[in-house]
Amino acid sequence: MNRRTRISAGIGRQLGALAAMLAVSGTASAGIYNDGKVLLTGGVSITDGAGGGGITPWAAITGYETRDGINGDLHYTYAQLPNYSLNSIGAAVGLFDRVEVSYVNDTLPTGNTYDTVGLTTATTTNGTAGAGIEPFNTTIYMNVFGLKVRVLGEAIYDSDNFIPQVAVGGFYKMNENKQLLTTLGADKSKDFEAYICATKIFFPISTLVNFTVRYSGANETGLTGFGGSGRDHRTVRMEGSIAYLLNKGTAIGGEWAQHSEHLGGGLNLVSGGSGLTPVTQPVTDSLTGGTLIQHESDWKDLFVAFAPSKNLSIVLAYAQLGNIVLTPHQTGFYASMQASF
Repeated sequence: MNRRTRISAGIGRQLGALAAMLAVSGTASAGIYNDGKVLLTGGVSITDGAGGGGITPWAAITGYETRDGINGDLHYTYAQLPNYSLNSIGAAVGLFDRVEVSYVNDTLPTGNTYDTVGLTTATTTNGTAGAGIEPFNTTIYMNVFGLKVRVLGEAIYDSDNFIPQVAVGGFYKMNENKQLLTTLGADKSKDFEAYICATKIFFPISTLVNFTVRYSGANETGLTGFGGSGRDHRTVRMEGSIAYLLNKGTAIGGEWAQHSEHLGGGLNLVSGGSGLTPVTQPVTDSLTGGTLIQHESDWKDLFVAFAPSKNLSIVLAYAQLGNIVLTPHQTGFYASMQASF
């Protein structure tokens, strides 16, 4: 399947999933559509598709529905880093402020970074087919399906006590570029994640605090696969968010998400008897920092969220993502827009 066919197929899947979400929205609008929650309290959409901050889910259910209705959103995120760009498009539906269902498609053109790896692969394998990735064919596509359930607490109406809103959830992530993941040394291209999060809104000081524990084997949220290098496949990871409401439609804050370094070895560039053998030879290219050793850093961001109405919210953020596989100093910006209905 050529690149154009893959892109067309990916767009078709995105449109199909979004159509399903809109069908649910249409039913809701006909009867139990509801948008009674306080502005911005449903959070924005993370790149995994769930309601929360920019990089970590919150216990808040997406949308502005109360316990008597249904609400949802369509969202788009664009991130620009020195060596990567990310396009994320998806939809989510909140049901009776209790259940959240989400879908997102992430597209990550890796540009010269993995074109270089592909060319190095061809050199070290004497052009042997099947031993790595093809140069100039390294765009990553990932589909993420999510489910979240609020299990106790009510962040808005019970804000006068110390019990936070608590939710449990999970994602099923499917990465389509298996050949690239094999070269990077990942164990899987598909996997589940689970998380539990607690969110507390302190209205007297206009502040939201969230703490999330995620059980995951994802490398770079799954964009570079799951597990690898003989390390434990899944680990417990901590995440946190804090947001301060400047006024009823504007919030500022920061986030942190712990990552694990499963791909801490070299790239799989040489065919071996039982698979691919890691190679860590230096390459003379500044994009890889002079080596093929991989590293992964925790993610951090500072953001401002603006909601002129319940139908639209916009997020701008400064993201510090550190080392992403072969490329250090990945610091940049992202913008996200969410249309609620």
